[in-house]
Amino acid sequence: MVVGRKWVYVKPFDGLPKDENFRLEEEVFSDELKENEFLTEAEFLSVDPYMRPYMSSYPVGTSMIGGQVAKVTASRHPNFPVGAYVFGNFGWRTHCLVDPRKLPAESQPYVLPSFGRHPRSLALGVLGMPGNTAYFGFLELCQPKEGETVVVSGAAGAVGSIVGQIAKLKGCTVVGVAGTDEKCAWLRELGFDATINYRAVGESGFAEALKKAAPKGVDCYFDNVGGYISVAVLLQMNLYGRISVCGTISNYNEARAQVADPQREFVFKQLRQEGFIVTRWHKRWMEGIEANLRWIEEGKLTYQETVTKGFERMPEAFVSMLTGGNTGKAVVKV
Repeated sequence: MVVGRKWVYVKPFDGLPKDENFRLEEEVFSDELKENEFLTEAEFLSVDPYMRPYMSSYPVGTSMIGGQVAKVTASRHPNFPVGAYVFGNFGWRTHCLVDPRKLPAESQPYVLPSFGRHPRSLALGVLGMPGNTAYFGFLELCQPKEGETVVVSGAAGAVGSIVGQIAKLKGCTVVGVAGTDEKCAWLRELGFDATINYRAVGESGFAEALKKAAPKGVDCYFDNVGGYISVAVLLQMNLYGRISVCGTISNYNEARAQVADPQREFVFKQLRQEGFIVTRWHKRWMEGIEANLRWIEEGKLTYQETVTKGFERMPEAFVSMLTGGNTGKAVVKV
């Protein structure tokens, strides 16, 4: 018998998540596995912005969703041997009993490829969903061209920091938007050509700051935040600009999102905007991981993690990530 722990969603979110929205429970797993089942023990867990809006569609009493890196501790599945490390969307739990046959194609667990000298936790960041979000969401939808100007909001996060670096690899001028001077300094270390601390310039000063940072206008916008930042970028888009909408974290914790009407800009500038969920490229998943790993090995791509230690601190790490407390990928080490 194995005793695990899990975090349960017990009260709908109202604004920023609070302790009262979660409850830590125990769950028991039998030592007797059925054919094609395997049991895992979590090593690293992910906290991501998408969890905030997604959980609102789940009934209370549901385990919190999310990805993790875990070790296979018992197995009757030939492809998941004992001792292997896997990525799986197992949620906020220390242990999980898995039967891949019961999971959809886009949510299949997989044994981690070798990351060489790099930590396994990268399977939750640059060598996992956030890295693939940057790779596919930027290259496939924005289709950047050498010499173009790219703006990335939420640029110091797990996705944005990778988007900006890929844009530089493609020969673009890159402007990153972040919320502290320290984050902006880190982005410039990564090679961003210009940065804007949106908190320092404020809503009233953001448009002017963007004009200075991107005097030739904006050709590609990778949008992680929505809100007034995205409205200001939209107004400075060039003809035939492309916008990839990854998230709208600025209004995830609002009771009612405030959305401006952007249709005039789309018509007269003939813009193209597309939202996406990265699992649309699940059949090409390893392509993104291999490309990002190759760039890391070549010294062309840099990553950073914000690590919280302790499974009991999952809600704390989640709220910190939602309020900008992380630089790079936010993960929890069990």
